Amino acid sequence: MLSTRVSHQVINCASGGGGVAIDNKIEQAMDLVKSHLMYAVREEVEVLKEQIKELVERNSLLERENALLKSLSNSDQLSQLPAQQANPGSTSQQQAVIAQPPQPAQPPQQPNVSSA
Repeated sequence: MLSTRVSHQVINCASGGGGVAIDNKIEQAMDLVKSHLMYAVREEVEVLKEQIKELVERNSLLERENALLKSLSNSDQLSQLPAQQANPGSTSQQQAVIAQPPQPAQPPQQPNVSSA
């Protein structure tokens, strides 16, 4: 069908109907570009949807982890968080406080001295 159409356009062009043939070729080219762009946009949309899904899952996981860490921490540790968040240089300290669950205080161990 397309080859027949192209051959008719060549005949039209040779017989003086060149303007119509050129218009048809331009229209075909524009349709082709449009279909390629639509395909590329659809692919990109699918990629972005997948990224959004992964980010939502990660966010949910981090929110659950945050809630767990808050439940395991004591009020003294939680009261330190806003002060540390106000100081941007202490982000590594803040992460260290959050990353380590509270541990019970242990008395210092006495060195073992054996009498020989």
